[in-house]
Amino acid sequence: MSVAATPPPSRYKDSPTAWLILAVGVFTYFSAVAQRTSFGVATVEAADRFHTAASELSLFSMMQVLVYALLQVPVGVLVDRFGPRILITVGAVAMVAGQLQLAAAQSVAEGVVGRILVGAGDAATFVCVMRLLPVWFSPLKVPMLSQVVGMTGNLGQLFSVIPFAALLHALGWVPSFAVMAGIALVAALLSGLLLRSNPPGVRVLGDSLSLASIRTSMGLALREPGTQLGFWVHFTVQFVGNTFALTWAYPYLQNAQGLDPTRASAVMTCYVVFNVAVAPLIGRLSARFARRRSRLVLACCFVSWSGWAVLLIWPGHAPTAVVYVAVCMIALSLPASMIAFDIVRAFNPPQRGGTATGLANVGGFAASLLAIYVTGLVLDLLHGAGISRSLYDGDAFRPAIAAQGLVALAGTVAILRCTAKVRRAHGADAV
Repeated sequence: MSVAATPPPSRYKDSPTAWLILAVGVFTYFSAVAQRTSFGVATVEAADRFHTAASELSLFSMMQVLVYALLQVPVGVLVDRFGPRILITVGAVAMVAGQLQLAAAQSVAEGVVGRILVGAGDAATFVCVMRLLPVWFSPLKVPMLSQVVGMTGNLGQLFSVIPFAALLHALGWVPSFAVMAGIALVAALLSGLLLRSNPPGVRVLGDSLSLASIRTSMGLALREPGTQLGFWVHFTVQFVGNTFALTWAYPYLQNAQGLDPTRASAVMTCYVVFNVAVAPLIGRLSARFARRRSRLVLACCFVSWSGWAVLLIWPGHAPTAVVYVAVCMIALSLPASMIAFDIVRAFNPPQRGGTATGLANVGGFAASLLAIYVTGLVLDLLHGAGISRSLYDGDAFRPAIAAQGLVALAGTVAILRCTAKVRRAHGADAV
């Protein structure tokens, strides 16, 4: 791989063209997250449409997340060779196909194929948008803009929770998912027409995609302690809020906290709004305390788990105000997880930035799958043993959610170990 001489930063960095490219990039990520979370709003309608039980419906989300996680490293390798423009465009087209497939599906198998296509397209978006940032913007702006990308994703989730849900109830299954496909099509057109992977004359892509070059790039990224730290930061922090939002939020709030569906939706709206509001602050802190990012991450992790601790320890149903505050504390984990990518960028050159970012991004989704499985396993065991009266018994959620703490504990130990490795390799004040 080779990197050409970079022109004076003032010529391209932070230019109007850079801001246009950022706007297109964040819209494509907004669309991707809206596509990702749209099925979660439609589970009741899906059960009626496909005439199936909840256990089979879980295949839709599990396969989608699994495909997303498995494709992160291949996408990272491909974006380092071909650039974000091609991959983002192809990803958006895949999501168009996936949503149209889901709209027309008449069986669980046909619906799962649609969600696999959505997961694949979604996988090609985030890593590629993140790779645009250090190419087009100055280093001090990148941590804040990383949070803008994450914040836009949260707005995509809010779009699926409110406008898409209203559309689904008003127009029904087929028109609603066709509209979502239309949004993905707009993203594909904008990215194909307006995105540029790098400024004119600046070369930040690899020269080949041979097995030898892939092996070299992967090996360098994996051996870099900063990449390892980024993986474990994302693993430890992101799964807390991600698991809650993707799977357990509504069952927990309704069964363990006694909220009706309307109030549970209000709590989740607050969850998303808090993510959007706090993201710029996390970005500023990450930029200002770049050499203290491990401590910042652990502090955010402590806050998130303190929110869970309050809910799990509180006898009976917690007051509504306490639920809102605790859920916002849990929500902090999502913007805090973006610090993982600031760490990765700090220790990897641009030409392998996609590969390293993809590796780190696997962490949170791998942890999410593990936490979802552990929580469901405990609920199943308690119900099967006759300890809990129903599968989603309110008291059963206490040990089931607490079991996720094992995932967080393992990740915290790994963060401490990797922080020490980074400091040995790059200096005592490196992170």
